[in-house]
Amino acid sequence: MILETERLYLRELEGSDYDSLCKILQDPEVMYAYEGPFSDAEVREWLERQQARYQKWGFGLWAAVRKTGDELIGQCGLTMQPWKGREVLEIGYLFQRSYWHQGYAIEAASACKEYAFRMLHASEVCSIIRDTNIPSQNVALRNGMAAADCWVKHYRGVDMPHNRYVVGRA
Repeated sequence: MILETERLYLRELEGSDYDSLCKILQDPEVMYAYEGPFSDAEVREWLERQQARYQKWGFGLWAAVRKTGDELIGQCGLTMQPWKGREVLEIGYLFQRSYWHQGYAIEAASACKEYAFRMLHASEVCSIIRDTNIPSQNVALRNGMAAADCWVKHYRGVDMPHNRYVVGRA
């Protein structure tokens, strides 16, 4: 276990989490900001990318597991992301649609923010969010972040404007 919140614990993703990840990454509504659901191969690549991040950085997107029922309901964690020619420390989050609007994303994201400041001694952390993803923007705002700048990412053949929300260590 990496982190614990009131209702969740966060741990590294494992190979056995593949089916649970499919519930998230293959849901068209969850993945609208990514221009659609992932194929089986893309889910496998996503899982392997997180595991490679654990090896390289000591962090990545972690499994968000409900304490009640021990069910993986999402992923939340820290990643290094390219932004305007540099790498920035980002809090990312994706949850199963059936767990939206229940406070899980902000609960996990807030814990990741504290982890970044306390354990990684980061001076700031951000969330990079597609301009059309209002629910994720609201999570960033509730996590004490403010819109800082924008940039267009090219992903899956589409130009996608993204906003970077940032908070510094108090």
